[in-house]
Amino acid sequence: MRIVRSLILFLAGAASAAQAQVATDTSANSSAPAARSASPAASHNVEVLGLRSSPSLRVHRLPDEQIPAYLEGNTMDGDPDSTVTLDGSAEVRRIDMVLKGDRITYDRATGNVDAVGGARLMREGSLATAPQMRFNVDTSSGNLKSPDFWLGATGGFAKADQADIFSRSAMRLTNVTYTGCSCSEPSWYIKSKSVDMDFEENEGVAHDGVLYFKDVPILAAPYLTFPIKKERKSGFLIPTYGTTSRSGFDFQAPYYFNLAPNYDATIYPRLLAKRGLQLGGEFRYLGSSYSGLLAGTYLPSDNQTGESRWMYTTRHYQALGNGFFGSWNITGVSDDDYYRDFSTLGLNEASTTYLPKQGMVGWSNQYWTTYVQVYKYQTLQDPDAPILPPYDMEPQLSLRGQRYNWNGFDAELTSTATRFRRNLSGVPSSIIPTIYNNSGPESGDRLQIYPTVSFPIVRPGWYVTPKVGYHYTQYQNTDWYGGSKGIMGTETGLPTSISRGVPIMSVDAGMTFERDTTLFGKDSIQTLEPRLYYLRVPYRDQSRMPIYDTTLANFSFAQAFEENIYTGGWDRIANANQLTAALTTRYLDANSGFERLSLSVGQQIYFDDQRVTLPSETPRTNVRSNFLVETSAALTDTLTASLGGQYDPYNSDWNQGLVSMRWSPQRLTTVSLSYRYQRDPPVLSTGGRQAYLPQGQNQVSLAFQWPFSERWYGVGRIDYSMHTGPVVGTNNETIQDTRRITQAIAGLEYKGDCCWTGRVVFQRYAVAADEVNTAVFFQLELNGLGSLGTDPMKLLSRSIPGYQSVNPPPVPGTTFERYE
Repeated sequence: MRIVRSLILFLAGAASAAQAQVATDTSANSSAPAARSASPAASHNVEVLGLRSSPSLRVHRLPDEQIPAYLEGNTMDGDPDSTVTLDGSAEVRRIDMVLKGDRITYDRATGNVDAVGGARLMREGSLATAPQMRFNVDTSSGNLKSPDFWLGATGGFAKADQADIFSRSAMRLTNVTYTGCSCSEPSWYIKSKSVDMDFEENEGVAHDGVLYFKDVPILAAPYLTFPIKKERKSGFLIPTYGTTSRSGFDFQAPYYFNLAPNYDATIYPRLLAKRGLQLGGEFRYLGSSYSGLLAGTYLPSDNQTGESRWMYTTRHYQALGNGFFGSWNITGVSDDDYYRDFSTLGLNEASTTYLPKQGMVGWSNQYWTTYVQVYKYQTLQDPDAPILPPYDMEPQLSLRGQRYNWNGFDAELTSTATRFRRNLSGVPSSIIPTIYNNSGPESGDRLQIYPTVSFPIVRPGWYVTPKVGYHYTQYQNTDWYGGSKGIMGTETGLPTSISRGVPIMSVDAGMTFERDTTLFGKDSIQTLEPRLYYLRVPYRDQSRMPIYDTTLANFSFAQAFEENIYTGGWDRIANANQLTAALTTRYLDANSGFERLSLSVGQQIYFDDQRVTLPSETPRTNVRSNFLVETSAALTDTLTASLGGQYDPYNSDWNQGLVSMRWSPQRLTTVSLSYRYQRDPPVLSTGGRQAYLPQGQNQVSLAFQWPFSERWYGVGRIDYSMHTGPVVGTNNETIQDTRRITQAIAGLEYKGDCCWTGRVVFQRYAVAADEVNTAVFFQLELNGLGSLGTDPMKLLSRSIPGYQSVNPPPVPGTTFERYE
């Protein structure tokens, strides 16, 4: 008697299961609300969650008239070949159903069953009880008087004056009351005059439905359709609403189209009080060899700007066969302020800076991978903090090969050929150093080839890996760095063709020692893990070579064991004759292996001065690097701490630091405190103009989830930047001071009873160098039904370490629920 999910979405015309599987989560670039299941998709770089490429497994049944029936009762009268009467604990049991009652009359010829007194009908995890019922086991039809329903798949409960069952898939309920609340006195319920359901079509139609909360009607609709199984169905999804300072009241009512098992679509009418009516849409698809999505929004005339505002994104992956593949990822917006004005509620998309426009075709097998791609960017500028746009790659050809354990050797080859292009038109001249050409595009070609061979020697407790490679780079430059002007703006000129070849040699070695010991009175295993890494790279003059996509990497434990201090495309390869020494010790629980404490310290020792630099970079002359320190500890089962930093032995000062602690004494209780510090880099002179590199950081963050009482819970986070370094203009004037609250979140959660939770969350975050946005979210979560308002759960989970939902997710039911 599966009434499965019969009234679950009277609220908005779509079941919560449909919402969980279908509501959008396209990307940070989408303006649609996000709520999808985590079902995997057979795709490459393209998520189409909730879709499937083939139907789910089905149970193959015998014809109804051929299914045998098993009869049981305290007494049995009649002819087994015609009509049988069972008295006392009577049962008619078949593989697809069980019917019980105090007295049952079963007509084998017609399949009619009449049950009187405590009648119970169980089918596919659902249970129906009634004082009496008439049911035909062959046609799956009948009627029940004053039935009660327990729905195994959803955990819901329903009462009706009468249920008329027409077939295995169709029924009608009259004067229905439904709730998904398991409390003895439900906090919410839905009433409807009648409900028609077709399980085969996965469609229910409710007439004159009213949602009650605390016996107060809060929503009514004369006609609603909804899915009745855990499958998707076309219909309205639950609306979302909230308010932001930049766009005002924000209301969105998505409509979902279940077009096929492997593709679907959703439209998002969205009303923003300060800006107007926006229409958004998304189309997702999934096949055996392809997957992708199309999404976009359009607002014809913004009430604030008078301009049309839009966004589009498309992603696709295609397996072409025989190892060939293709893909694209393209996103664009109408203007620089789009994400600042139209961020999805609960998602801080205002920090989006670069939007990709990428297309790729490639081929791969066990040893080789090659592709050709075009990768361009749309750079979203903040007028108060403009940035230089990156170079586009038009195109890039890549070839990578690897062969491991080849007679003990590991061989790799990486090669790229790239044409770079960048247009500086429209970029403020104040941020363009004179080493760049401000009159138009820059362009140039770069070929890189880097083969390497290593011979890993791995033995119990130790390893040694010698490695040698040769990095060759060829540049062909047609328009860069100011045409005929030199790297610092002089008239010396630069070659249009230049090459570089650099051998790179390294040896990486390490050991691991263990001993039994105790930590905090518990049996433990302590390890001692020394590691040495020697790197030799001879000097090559690279001052006359362009810089397309290379920056100085942050010094860290990971970077200390890399072959180059620069990251990206290696337009600079630093000369090196250095040794990195590191020592790590760990304390592991002797019984579980859990890491209670770890401590690492490391330093680089230089045998040569740095001679290769980026323009205006000050070369290193010290013989020792900063000390690298990292430690993490589970001080107790509820308190953890970590510390990391870089200590300058020459100036006896810290250049970087991170200290964090987290205390989680019980469920729904956590407090996190962290402090981040990074010293400002120097103000660099670049051809007469000064450019400040805003890499410094001095920030304190506090986040918590805390129970104020048995039902009230508080959540919050605050990030405060104590950074006092100014942004310096062309005349050395201070443009801004960055001391401010960069993000603040405050919220209250109320856990009403076992069936509902209320939330209100306030968020304030920076959208530009001197501008902030504020947003408020309201949500009423009804267990077993869904949520009214904007879901702040993603925001809270992302922003508050260790956050847990007041309502843990329910365990999904199966068709074997309530089996008797």
